[in-house]
Amino acid sequence: MAKKRKAKQATIFDPAPEVAKDMTQYLEQIKPLIDELRPLPLAQQVELSNAIKLMLHAAGPFANEPVDCVLWVPNDEVQSNDYNPNSVAPPEMELLRLSIEADGYTQPIVSWKRDDVFEVVDGFHRNRVGKECESVRERVKSYLPVVVIQDQREDRGDRIAATIRHNRARGKHKIDAMSEIVIELKRRNWSDAKIGKELGMDPDEVLRLAQITGLAEMFADREFSEAWEADDPNAINEEDNLELDGEVGDDDSASL
Repeated sequence: MAKKRKAKQATIFDPAPEVAKDMTQYLEQIKPLIDELRPLPLAQQVELSNAIKLMLHAAGPFANEPVDCVLWVPNDEVQSNDYNPNSVAPPEMELLRLSIEADGYTQPIVSWKRDDVFEVVDGFHRNRVGKECESVRERVKSYLPVVVIQDQREDRGDRIAATIRHNRARGKHKIDAMSEIVIELKRRNWSDAKIGKELGMDPDEVLRLAQITGLAEMFADREFSEAWEADDPNAINEEDNLELDGEVGDDDSASL
């Protein structure tokens, strides 16, 4: 089985004949560096590997695409955000664990670099599996695969919007959490049109989510007078002008 898998991978990366010769020359120049990488301590291996990836990423044709550069970072440097409204049921969470155990990490954790911390934008549950599942944690040596979103999207509102866009095509959003996110974006002076565009919502959905939390918040600090109560609930004065003398006739009773 292992031989078949190796052969299959070789065919995927077979270069076109017209570039094969030049490519072989470049690879031969790189090979000594790779040989020096293998005996290094783990932390140095990872740091040097990441540095090489970053250099190739910057020089390559896909420098604007985060997925072009997957880095491995210590799992204690990856932190969850405090606004993710995506909810995964226990069976799906267990399936994700089994998937990562059986197939490995096939998707990196999308993150935003803040100081020495990688804040999760997408991949909250992949992050959990890598930290909480002992067999996975040992296999990846307490590291996690991450990609970093573009530097210009550093505003918290932009990061929230990125998380929602990643989540909306899958999973299940908690309505209250989504409502709170819409309200927070409105506090950041985002218009309904911008919220709808960035989060992939139509105007009615934005309005409904704003109302769920917004209406309660609108009246949170409002004081209301006490409701009027009659001294004697059974007492009726003349001003009520109610006609109680009439009796329900046969025709009326038939219509009830």
